[in-house]
Amino acid sequence: MSFTESLKTRWQQADSLVCVGLDPEPSRFPSKFANDPDSVFDFCRDIVDATAEFVCCFKPQIAHFAALGAEDALARLIAHVHAAHPGIPVILDAKRGDIGSTARHYAAEAFDRYRADAVTANPYLGRDSLQPFLDQADKGVVILCRTSNPGAGDLQDLMVRGEDGADRPLYLQVAERVARDWNGHGNCALVVGATWPEQLKQVRGIVGDVPLLIPGVGAQGGDVRAVVENAKSAGGGGMMVSSSRAILYASSGDDYAAAAGSAAKALRNEINRHR
Repeated sequence: MSFTESLKTRWQQADSLVCVGLDPEPSRFPSKFANDPDSVFDFCRDIVDATAEFVCCFKPQIAHFAALGAEDALARLIAHVHAAHPGIPVILDAKRGDIGSTARHYAAEAFDRYRADAVTANPYLGRDSLQPFLDQADKGVVILCRTSNPGAGDLQDLMVRGEDGADRPLYLQVAERVARDWNGHGNCALVVGATWPEQLKQVRGIVGDVPLLIPGVGAQGGDVRAVVENAKSAGGGGMMVSSSRAILYASSGDDYAAAAGSAAKALRNEINRHR
């Protein structure tokens, strides 16, 4: 199945809108991993196995692996998700965006090297920088729109005149362009932070049923109820609500995996209460 089909199927089968972000920080691993030369893979694999039944997707962050020289662990982790938990899509959080042959190589990195089902991408170099990703109709392109960080508004809130002559914040111009022009294969999604509920509502009003990846709950303080009320699609879903640290490091003891599973289940249930 394509990324979009897999995601929709997973929403229904798992009754979950939870995306678990896989952001390994060895300094926060339980002590049992202190002498484990493959600790990055082993820890993340255990988190995946403990949380899989409660999620709609996983989202490994490439920088956390690359900074540790653990690209091989990332490739094996994605392969493990596909083999042990078939049907759960994997989004490579890489925020790629470049031009020409470089963009083509970034697409090959995400989809051929790592075998991800989708990749996050930066739209600010224009459509040609995303075209190699958009062209792969069975893969997802999760495009930055209104990010969760405190400085998001420095550029994303700047007023920009659109083709219709109306002035809107840049992030709304991105949302409109993606929904209207770039989503020809139905494989686009948008990143909008949980920390901006009013902006979530505005984006949802523009893009209809286009899926939204929503980081910022948990450690960043996004309110689950506000997220669901403002971002849900007409059918009550349409979201991948991402949590990383609050799930990964729910416990620093030997019960780390069970605690992560409990945290993922609790988030799923909290989201579903507000749908």
